[in-house]
Amino acid sequence: MSNTTTPQPVTATQVVLPGLVEPEGLLIERVTLDEPGPGQLLVAVEATGISFAEQSMRRGRYFGQPAFPFVPGYDVVGVVLRTGAGTDPSLIGQRVAALTKTGGWTSHALVAARDSIVVPAGIDPADAETVVVNGVTAWQMLHRSARVKAGQTVLLHGANGGVGGILIQLAQHAGVRVIGTASPRHHDALRAAGVDPVDYNDPNLAARVLELAPNGVDAVFDNVGGEMARTSFGLLAPGGVLVCYSIIAEVGGTGGLLMPFAKAIGHIALWNLLPNGRRATFYDLWAGHKRRPARFRKHLEEDLGQVFALLLDGTVKANIAARFPLAEVVAALTLAESRTVSGKVILFP
Repeated sequence: MSNTTTPQPVTATQVVLPGLVEPEGLLIERVTLDEPGPGQLLVAVEATGISFAEQSMRRGRYFGQPAFPFVPGYDVVGVVLRTGAGTDPSLIGQRVAALTKTGGWTSHALVAARDSIVVPAGIDPADAETVVVNGVTAWQMLHRSARVKAGQTVLLHGANGGVGGILIQLAQHAGVRVIGTASPRHHDALRAAGVDPVDYNDPNLAARVLELAPNGVDAVFDNVGGEMARTSFGLLAPGGVLVCYSIIAEVGGTGGLLMPFAKAIGHIALWNLLPNGRRATFYDLWAGHKRRPARFRKHLEEDLGQVFALLLDGTVKANIAARFPLAEVVAALTLAESRTVSGKVILFP
C-alpha cells in the first residue's frame, strides 16, 4: 500500500440490481469496502450516469453482464482517496474518470488504475461524466473504425442518444455532415444542432436518406441491428463503412443473447466478402482490454484525452438530460428509460 498509516474503513452507499426487476425493485445498501488492491484506486464518486447498457442489464439483456445481484454503473468520475500497490500515489487527490462496466452506481468505488484517466482541471465532474464512455465510443467509431474525413457525410442512428449527441459534435468538428435518425419529437433539436433529421420509423427511410445523400453516405453508425443494419449497408457509398455498435432490435426479446450476436457478426463477415468496396465492422469498446492491455490503455488515454480537450475549450458541450441524487435512482432510471429526453441522466452520490 502507498499509505503509511492504517486508514479508516470506507463505507459506500450502493445501488444494487437484485434481479429482473422494474426500476422500483432497485435496492440501496451500505457496505464496507476493502482497501484498494494491486492496480486499484479507491475513488470518492462525484458523478456517474445511466446509459443504455444499464437499462439492458435491468432486463438481463446485456451480453456478458454479471450474475445478479450486482451494482450497475458503466463509468464514474471522482477523486482518488487511496491507491493500491503498483499504482501512482501522486494520483491521491486528483479527479479521474474510470471505465467500470459495472459498479459505478455508488458513493465510493474501487476501480482499475489502468482504466482510469486524469480529468483536466476546469472540467465539471458531471460534464466529464457525459463524455467518458460516450465520448470514447464516439471518438473511436469516428476516427478509428470509420476514419472519417472532412467533407464526408455520415448516417447516425439514435442521434438523440448519449453517444449520438457526442458523435454529432465530434463529426462537425471534423467537418463531417451528419444525417441523424430519431423520433420526430427530437427533430427540432437535431436541426438546431446542425443535423439533417430522419424519422427512424419512416418506412421510406432509405429513400429519404438518399434524397439527402444521393450518392450514398460515407459511414453509418448503427445501434439497431437486424433489418436496419442491412438497410444501412445498402446506403453506403463506394468505400463506405458500416459501424455496428449494438443490436437493439435483436436482443429485445427473451431468448439467449449468443445467437443474435453470432448472427450479427456473421452478416458483417459476409458483407465484407462482397466486391463492392464497402466494409462493415462491429465496434466493441472493450476490444483488446484483456489481450492487448497496453494498446487498450494507450488508445483510452489518447482518445478520452482528445475529447476532454474539446470539452475544456468549449468545442464539445456536455449534454446533461437531468441530474438526480443517487438515492433517487428509481426516478432517474424511469426517466432515462422513457426515451423522452436527449443526453445523459446523471447521478450524484
